[in-house]
Amino acid sequence: MSGSVVWASSLGFLAGVFLRSFTLVSWPVALFCVFIGLLAILYFFFDRRTIVAVIGIACIASGIGVLRTDAVRIIADPVLRQHVDKKVTLIGSVVAEPDVRERSVRLHVEATALLSGSTSVPVVARVLVVAPLHTDVSYGDMVRAEGELRLPDVFDTGTGRVFNYPMFLAKDGIVYQLAFAQVESTGENQGRMLKKVALALKHGYLDGLGRALPEPAAGLAGGITVGDKRAIGGELSDVFQKVSLIHILVLSGYNMTVVINSAAHVLAFIPRVAQFAVSGVIVGLFILMTGGASSAVRAGSMALLATYARLTGRTFIALRVLAVVAFAMVLWNPYVLAFDPGFQLSILATLGLILFTDPIAQRLAFIPERFALREITASTIGTQIAVLPLLLYQNGLLSLVALPANVLTLIIVPFAMLFSFIAAIAGLLFGPFAVLLALPAYGLLSYILAVAQFFGTLPFSAVMIPAFGAWIMVSVYACFGVAYLYIQKKNGED
Repeated sequence: MSGSVVWASSLGFLAGVFLRSFTLVSWPVALFCVFIGLLAILYFFFDRRTIVAVIGIACIASGIGVLRTDAVRIIADPVLRQHVDKKVTLIGSVVAEPDVRERSVRLHVEATALLSGSTSVPVVARVLVVAPLHTDVSYGDMVRAEGELRLPDVFDTGTGRVFNYPMFLAKDGIVYQLAFAQVESTGENQGRMLKKVALALKHGYLDGLGRALPEPAAGLAGGITVGDKRAIGGELSDVFQKVSLIHILVLSGYNMTVVINSAAHVLAFIPRVAQFAVSGVIVGLFILMTGGASSAVRAGSMALLATYARLTGRTFIALRVLAVVAFAMVLWNPYVLAFDPGFQLSILATLGLILFTDPIAQRLAFIPERFALREITASTIGTQIAVLPLLLYQNGLLSLVALPANVLTLIIVPFAMLFSFIAAIAGLLFGPFAVLLALPAYGLLSYILAVAQFFGTLPFSAVMIPAFGAWIMVSVYACFGVAYLYIQKKNGED
């Protein structure tokens, strides 16, 4: 019964949020669902069938999901709405780490005032400010930004697919863009101290990598360790995307899981509880090193879930915990469910790790277990199966070399991360002499780059799949579910 309650409440809530994300379900309809659910639970006391209670809980959770989504709906500031497509000057604070791109810096600014001549008009809005490269602004800075105020637009990705950019920004509370902006800091800083310390640690670490390693090795080291892939460049990022290795550059849950599993193999002689505790410490260090990024918190949660499933073998308990974690994340920010590709891929990749790694590994007996090669191969196949339909729906890029590229790369990723940490510390402590201590990291990172570039240059290493409807993707996942249940039932009978 407890498991049914978890699934009914989690999936019911997620269904309500998803429905409200795409339709104008009114709050009376949500309250009606809650009312029907309460009636079902009341009826359960007379008819003790579990299905009645499950339906009741699911109805209540769905109604709450709709109401929660309505509660966080972003309303455009009425003052700024009158200045769309006009040049404006805004006063506000930078509320996230500046996102440095190849040609610009993107700032999340919490605007508090609009300057109009000599007067200041109060506003309440979060704005994406696109500033020139090398704009000297940090997290927490109070800034003055001048540029053209715009509303973000939905755009075609060039493959026949439409990207809902306004809702993608809405998940971060952003309604407006300030394009071609000139930004200056007022000298004040209102950022949270803990986040400022974490970001200072991250920037110091990246500085150490830059002193010890040349590019693009330093950029790759920053990507695989703290999710900072800016220095690697757009062209090389496209190569990693093409061969399905992009996940190692963004510190995904899969990336963390590979590291945790490698540490677990080294510490196999200690109790499982202690191994899981070590895993928690590793995840905590990663989150700290990324500056407390929300994506790192999500990736760490997914990695710990996959590790728990592997250490205990309790697949269905791990699935329940995954449902609860997804419920909590969506409860905090309902927009991530339908409009955050990173969240969707993270959940599916973890689902693939939990469900498919062990069954696939059992059928790969011809692959040696040494260096966790069999587990890496099985987990790579499992995650690729889980995320492939969504990836094809989102961007249409089908990598035909994903499996060999991942197997040849992931086996050394933990060592590359370890020696990258050593190289960064050496860069901070020993300056130019750090180059010698960074040689192991440089060799491993060069190997990863060579693998990516080799497979990326092969003819037909990737093909573009034409755009297709969401119903096809849902049908494919339904077939996956039926096939998995059939295989599990067959194995149980054997």
